[in-house]
Order: sequence, then C-alpha cells, then structure tokens
Amino acid sequence: MTQIELGLDTFGDIPEDGRGALVSEAEAIRRVIEEGVLADQVGVDVIALGEHHRSDYAISSPETVLAGLATRTERIKLASGVTVLSSDDPVRVFQRFSTVDAMSGGRAQVILGRGSFTESFPLFGFDLADYDTLFEEKIQLFSELLKEEPVTWQGTTRSPLTDAQVHPRTESGHLDTWVGVGGSPQSVIRAARYDLPLMLAIIGGSPARFAPYVDLYRRAAAQYGTTPHPVGMHSHGFVADTDQAAADIVWPHYKRNRDRLGAERGWPPVTRESFEDEIAHGSLYIGSPETVAQRIAGALRAIDARRFDLVYTSGSTPVDDRLRAVELYGREVAPRVRELLADLTETDAADHATATTSEGGRP
Repeated sequence: MTQIELGLDTFGDIPEDGRGALVSEAEAIRRVIEEGVLADQVGVDVIALGEHHRSDYAISSPETVLAGLATRTERIKLASGVTVLSSDDPVRVFQRFSTVDAMSGGRAQVILGRGSFTESFPLFGFDLADYDTLFEEKIQLFSELLKEEPVTWQGTTRSPLTDAQVHPRTESGHLDTWVGVGGSPQSVIRAARYDLPLMLAIIGGSPARFAPYVDLYRRAAAQYGTTPHPVGMHSHGFVADTDQAAADIVWPHYKRNRDRLGAERGWPPVTRESFEDEIAHGSLYIGSPETVAQRIAGALRAIDARRFDLVYTSGSTPVDDRLRAVELYGREVAPRVRELLADLTETDAADHATATTSEGGRP
C-alpha cells in the first residue's frame, strides 16, 4: 500500500532573529538543525535540504547538514532537495549519501537535479554550454553506482572508471534516489528511463497543469519497462495559527526575496494582490493548518501524487515563526492531509491486492 508522505523542504534561507536582524550563516545552519529535530519529533516524514551557492541561502552542502541531523533524529527521512549533480561528481555524491545512510540507519535520500540556479557551474569549473551533457552523463553513471557493484564507465565529463567498486556501500543495498524536475518533458522521461521516482517542483500556477507530466512519466515507464514509482511534488508555503497571520508573516520576506530574484531574471515586482491570488489559486500553500491541509490534499489529488514537500522557508521569515510552522505542519497539517486522502491509500491497497491475486499470490 502506498502511504501519503508529508515532508518539509528548506534551502537554509537566512532568517531574522527576534529583533528583525538577519542571523549569521552559521546560525542559520544551526537553526535548520533545530527545525529538523522538531520535524522528527512531531511526525514529519521527510526533511529535504536544498543546495545553493549564494548569499541569501546558508546550505551549500546538504549532506553535511543531514549528517548532523542523522545524529539527532530517529525516524525522519533525510533528503537533499536537490543535489545539483551536473556540477558535482557522481562517485562523491554516492559516497557522501551512503555515509549519511549509514549514520542514520538507512534514512538517507538523494534527489538529483540540474538546479534552478547556475552559480555552482563556474564555482566548480564547469561550462554552462555543457549543461545538458553534464547531467545526462552523470545521472547515467549514478544509476550504475546505485547497483553497488563494480562499475566500468566512460564519458566526456569526468575520468573513466574500470571495474571500480565504490565504498561505502549501503547496508540495505539500496540508496533511496529520486529525480527532481522543474517542468521539462525530457527530464520526466529521463526519470522513467533510469527507473527513479519523480519529484515535481511546482512553484507557480495551478498544480493541475502538471498532471500531464505525471501521465507522461507513467507512459514512459511502461515503454521502458521500468517501475512507475509514486510521484512527489514540492511547493512553497507556510503555516501559522490563522490564514491572516500566515500571509502577514510571509509577505514582506516573500516580496523581498521574490523581487531580488526578479531583478536577476527580468520579472516585474510582485504585488500583494498577486501574492494573495497565488495563495488562493496557485502553488503557495500559506494559511492555517486546515487551509493548508485542504490545499495540499487537493493538489495531490489533482496530479495523483503521493508525496508533498512544503518549502517552509521563504526569504528571511523569523526563526520563531519557522519553528511554529514546523510544529503545526507535523502535528496538525500532516494528519489532516492523511485523513482527507484516506480513500486514495485504500484504493492503492485494493489495487495491490487485486494485482497480487491476479499473479497467483495471496492478498
């Protein structure tokens, strides 16, 4: 039976302290650790940490922070969101996450992606002209490493491997690996081709417009003879005690962050009206626990997904408000979403029983 999974996601955005001043990058990382510990305590399924290499985000090495969380948590899955594989080395990525997997007792998860920012490419000496080739070759190599057997591989983006055994291997023989996709059909097909679960980054507009990508993923899996894994999605949001409080907390930080990014990418300044419209009809899950739960449940139904990761940090939202958001998400939003979607998991169970019976097994 496929369970509904509810996760939290952060890029380590630099928050404000109780006096309105930005904390240091070091303090921001320590705050993420505290938020991850709380998420574990209140029943959140996954904590995913994104990778960025710019001044407004503190996390450039998600697996290092996840290793810290591995020593202080008991049950929560520890994921990247995403690891920019294009500008990293697949062997080192596997080694770092298999190490986190060992430290956490099998709770590590890597979500591979090409990244929505490009700072890592010049930082690590890669040419953006090779953007597509870098990811295609490196995910090909990573898929071979996931077999945890000696690898022989040759490409154009790194030195070849000949009968190379990479260590440490995982205890279970399986490193949980997904592919993060922002909306490229080619990337959706790639995830199916490599037999990896799909995580859709939905950061604007109605989530229903991504339903064709889920259908494409499943059709591609059927053609390749791979597994149509459950699909996940991640979107920005925030939880507070009331709808108004949540919107008021997030708005000034959201605007500052969005306008800074907009200046880089040629977008017009965001307005409060467009912000409120995105909350009501788009992909900002901001509000009270009941409001956020209802909207998450609706989004998961709209694209037939089974996992939702809420990007709960948006710019410099204050540290205490973030802790409260994590608590509300785990204690109130997640259980309510599962309640609202109980029929989906029951259907999955019935489908599994039917499939097992048709194959000659016992349900």
